[in-house]
Amino acid sequence: MPRILRIINRFNLGGPTYNAAYLTKYVKNGYDTMLVGGMKDKSEDSSQFIVENLGLTPEVISEMRREINPFHDYAAYKRLKKIIADYKPDIVHTHASKPGALGRWAAHQMKVPVIVHTFHGHVFHSYFNPAVTGFYKGLERKLASVSTRIVAISERQKEELSTEHGICPPEKIEVIPLGFDLQRFQDGIDEKRHVFRTEFKLGPDDVAVAIIGRLVPIKNHHMFLNVLKRVMPQVRYRTKAFIIGDGEVRSELENYCDEIGLSYSSDSEDDVDVYFTSWVKKVDFVNAGADIIALTSKNEGTPVSLIEAQAANRAVVSTRVGGIEDVVIPGKTALLSEPDDEDKFAANLLTLINDKEMRDRFGAAGWSFVKEKFHFDRLVRDITSMYDRLLA
Repeated sequence: MPRILRIINRFNLGGPTYNAAYLTKYVKNGYDTMLVGGMKDKSEDSSQFIVENLGLTPEVISEMRREINPFHDYAAYKRLKKIIADYKPDIVHTHASKPGALGRWAAHQMKVPVIVHTFHGHVFHSYFNPAVTGFYKGLERKLASVSTRIVAISERQKEELSTEHGICPPEKIEVIPLGFDLQRFQDGIDEKRHVFRTEFKLGPDDVAVAIIGRLVPIKNHHMFLNVLKRVMPQVRYRTKAFIIGDGEVRSELENYCDEIGLSYSSDSEDDVDVYFTSWVKKVDFVNAGADIIALTSKNEGTPVSLIEAQAANRAVVSTRVGGIEDVVIPGKTALLSEPDDEDKFAANLLTLINDKEMRDRFGAAGWSFVKEKFHFDRLVRDITSMYDRLLA
């Protein structure tokens, strides 16, 4: 039976964990799979419950962490080589940058027959200065040269990797979109909406705008707050904003609310403009209770929050970056603007807040769009087919 060693960056909430877990659980067809992952960052919420709910027991490499640390990284690399030596995989499939570097090089050194890497995003713009970015591009080109196949999660990402950044030739890249269990966003949606809106004392006509993700600079939450300050005086309905997630810039964002005159709290009992909820594991309740899901990122791969928003019949307002145009239908499920165009983003958000009919129309179209394209059954079929071809 062919063996797959699947290596993920860390078990934190997000698309990579869900996809690695579903693939480990459901890729059968004569394959045996071992799942390995690193340690989550202290600012992130754990996603161990995702793998546990699927009956999986992954091996955690405590030395493989988000930050760059030569001592920890070398220790993680040696652990991976030992795992490969013991498990003897026919395929090593890595997900995201840190395991993509350590895992692919370990697999190459151990002469694993098939080496696959999935880019869930990339750091080739808006993260680092030109010198550091150039270093990472050079590293990824070297790693791509020892990879059997590169998986991009959108056509746009494939174009960025091959044409814009020259990581590898386009023929080495296979486009396989992410896949999730989206039915849970439809199940009990009315009851979940009632629970969420009761907790935050939202009336039937009030509009809840949520932004979901890590509170880090690349997500550009300052722009979200600026836009809220601009549109609040013009809204037709009472409007509340929800920042779902946590991270290194939370205190900075709370201070910025004070600077620009937005009231905020983490207590649902308070009547404020912005609620900082930290991480919410039952994000299906958030999507059910919200009316609009926003995203202001400067760089993205395939944003899970927008796929889940559409699965819950919610309208989307977002910046046009990365693979976003592959996961929404511009003008039909989402209103998009360029990442540096705050005026257009504000106009789009105000339009959706004030036009309930548009929100409902976008929401209905969203579920129809994502329910098949981004379901994990399709992901498993596509990945299994790729494995079969590569081993053959």
